[in-house]
Amino acid sequence: MNADDEPRVTITAIAREAGVSVPTVSRVLNGRSDVAPDTRERVEELLRHHGYRRRGSRTVRQANLLDLVFNDLDSPWAVEIIRGVEDVGHAAGVGTVVSAIHSESTSTRQWLQNLRDRASDGVIVVTSHLTPPVHAQLRRLNVPVVVVDPAAGVPGTDVPAIGATNWAGGLSATEHLLGLGHRRIGFVAGPTHLLCSRARLDGYRAALATAGVPLDDRLVQPGDFYHASGFAAGAALLDLDDPPTAIFAASDQMAFGVYEAVRRRGLRVADDISIVGFDDLPEARWASPPLTTVRQPLVEMGRLAARTVLRLAQGEDIESPRVELATELVVRDSTAPPAAG
Repeated sequence: MNADDEPRVTITAIAREAGVSVPTVSRVLNGRSDVAPDTRERVEELLRHHGYRRRGSRTVRQANLLDLVFNDLDSPWAVEIIRGVEDVGHAAGVGTVVSAIHSESTSTRQWLQNLRDRASDGVIVVTSHLTPPVHAQLRRLNVPVVVVDPAAGVPGTDVPAIGATNWAGGLSATEHLLGLGHRRIGFVAGPTHLLCSRARLDGYRAALATAGVPLDDRLVQPGDFYHASGFAAGAALLDLDDPPTAIFAASDQMAFGVYEAVRRRGLRVADDISIVGFDDLPEARWASPPLTTVRQPLVEMGRLAARTVLRLAQGEDIESPRVELATELVVRDSTAPPAAG
């Protein structure tokens, strides 16, 4: 008996085991959004457990592959997005090709050539600049595109975008520090070309304005979402004549860099200076002390991007070209009222 003759679990069997209807399982397989999250997760888990692959799926799509494209891959943030995309892809019998490319570079040209050679059911672009020439080439290849946390200048309104409520997250983080009594609050910004970075900064500014706290430009330092920039920005803030009593970093990795700047000055996080991050990466809870941060649903952002691009590959319409998933402040031990004196 060869592999094709081996018994395979059916959609009916999956539906029976999940306690749902056959059409519900079909909607999950097709990446439809009209399924309750807990039902979707239960069905996807059963599909993974049984190793289910759709028969004849190549008659609908040509490649059974999704392309997931990052500007950089050296971040645990990227790993969370990959997890979400692969969850949906595996359940639908679709593989994931992960690439790191840079606009206007040989890596971009090579990636496009690879795409032409092997075909793709869809492309998910993460925190990268989808240039008009690249977008035009993807359209000529008839490859649907979804962008996660787009950079500025996403061409056209026909490119769906998945993000998080970054402005609200920046607002809630700053309001938390204000509520503890802090009035000099430093901010370590992300890359200015990213919409998510600018939204977090705008949320910070809005919270200060609402509280009647004047904005001190010296308290805003540039960063790039990585540890080293957080360390440099934290050091610059701590070296001010009137340093902040709290620092909000626009990513967890930069917050960990600020941690190191604080330690090297013989200070203690929370006791001497409060720190808030953004992302809620897995290591945030294991930091010392555990990091107060804004959780953005990175895995679900990856899942939603995969479901959306699969729907587009099936020729289906989507409800909205721009979706923002909710962020949530997670209070841990890195924040406290300002030290007396």
